Amino acid sequence: MGIPRYIVAGPSEMLAITGNGIPEILLKKKHFLWPLQKCTTLDISPVNYSFQVQAMSAEKLPFYLPAVFTIGPKVLEEANYESLIKYAKLMSNSDKQSTHIQDLVKGVIEGETRVLAASMTMEQIFKGTKEFKQEVFDKVQLELNQFGLYIYNANVKQLVDVPGHEYFSYLGQKTQMEAANQAKIDVAEARMKGEIGAKLRDGETKQNAAKIDAETFVVSTQRQGEGKKEEVRVNTEVKIFQNQREAEVVEATTVLAKKKAGWSQTARLAEVEAEKAVAIREAELQMEVEKKKAFVETAKLKAELLTKATVEYDIKVQEANSELYKRQKEAEAALFESQKKAEAQRANADAELYARQQAANSELYAKQKEAEGVATIGKAQAIYLGSILKELNHNYPALRDYLMINNGIYQEIANTNAQAVQGMQPKISIWSGSNSAESEGGSGLKDVAGLYRMLPPLLETVHEQTGMQPPAWLATLPDHK
Repeated sequence: MGIPRYIVAGPSEMLAITGNGIPEILLKKKHFLWPLQKCTTLDISPVNYSFQVQAMSAEKLPFYLPAVFTIGPKVLEEANYESLIKYAKLMSNSDKQSTHIQDLVKGVIEGETRVLAASMTMEQIFKGTKEFKQEVFDKVQLELNQFGLYIYNANVKQLVDVPGHEYFSYLGQKTQMEAANQAKIDVAEARMKGEIGAKLRDGETKQNAAKIDAETFVVSTQRQGEGKKEEVRVNTEVKIFQNQREAEVVEATTVLAKKKAGWSQTARLAEVEAEKAVAIREAELQMEVEKKKAFVETAKLKAELLTKATVEYDIKVQEANSELYKRQKEAEAALFESQKKAEAQRANADAELYARQQAANSELYAKQKEAEGVATIGKAQAIYLGSILKELNHNYPALRDYLMINNGIYQEIANTNAQAVQGMQPKISIWSGSNSAESEGGSGLKDVAGLYRMLPPLLETVHEQTGMQPPAWLATLPDHK
């Protein structure tokens, strides 16, 4: 029999006692350890676990989710150590820094994070980071409860792009370009308002000066007519009043015409700037749409189009080699001709653009943006063909077959072959010979007899197809006329 020992646990420790007189597990901070009892010290301090979980959103866009979780045994209520008992049963034999516990925690976090991310779009994850973090926290805590573990703190960092899928980088570039374009528009509007305000102030100054000059002239005329008779004074005042009214009418008409001209100019400038801004934005959005569309179409059609092109190529390559070469040359000629036409159209467009530049700056601005939009669409199509070629591992014959399938060239070849054999009336001749040679004893005589039986139909067929007669020493064909 051993001697009882008094054991005391540290501030961040707990004693787990089993053995004689204890039904299951007894948790204490201090205890008399009796014989036939065993005591294990549990470290209940939390530990930080750092992970970088790779997940995929509902749009199948991969991303990295850096996260730091502070996890430890659940010791929140002294009266209820149910969670700590689970921890003592399942995890007490493992060090908290060991790979066993780290793999367990990491597996739970990765599994719940991936399942949750797969049910949300990238926009929902990015905008609802707080809700996403809470969902991950709740689901992971639910799984860790069965091991007696508790999440004391969870810190989810910003989402990170996976190499080769720079979604957030492209999104940041898009935001920067939108802010820069909006700033240019605001500067142009402020400059326009400043110039219009300066013109309005100048016009008001000139109008006030003209009004003061007119009033000075009226006062001078009135003083000069004071010495005249009453009748002349009355007539003079009437004339002055009429002249004043006419001057006010002329002045009001002039002001109205000036304001109408200014308003018309302002409205026209605003319309032109709005149209150009819309054209610029449409070109930028079209470029983004073409890029995304090319990427999506490439990924979507990669397997089915490549497989379809390969199978159809293997089936029909033996049937249309000569026609394929002819079609290929025709396609190359058509492509060269279209390139030359495009170059001519581009030269004409440049000449027209130069002429419009001399005519009006606003129209030049619109045409430049229109040309940039056409170039952007061309670049997007070039990127689309380049991406298909890259997915085909730079297999130019496969790309050529893909383009020929889309353009219906194989169907035209099949139709041409069908039309070529249409109306043919082959003639079949049946010859039969006696079996007298079979009665011969030697096998060599059988072979010679078979050869001679084959010659008449062969010579007749050659004669019908080419008109050639066999030599007289070999055979003579009957005249069928």
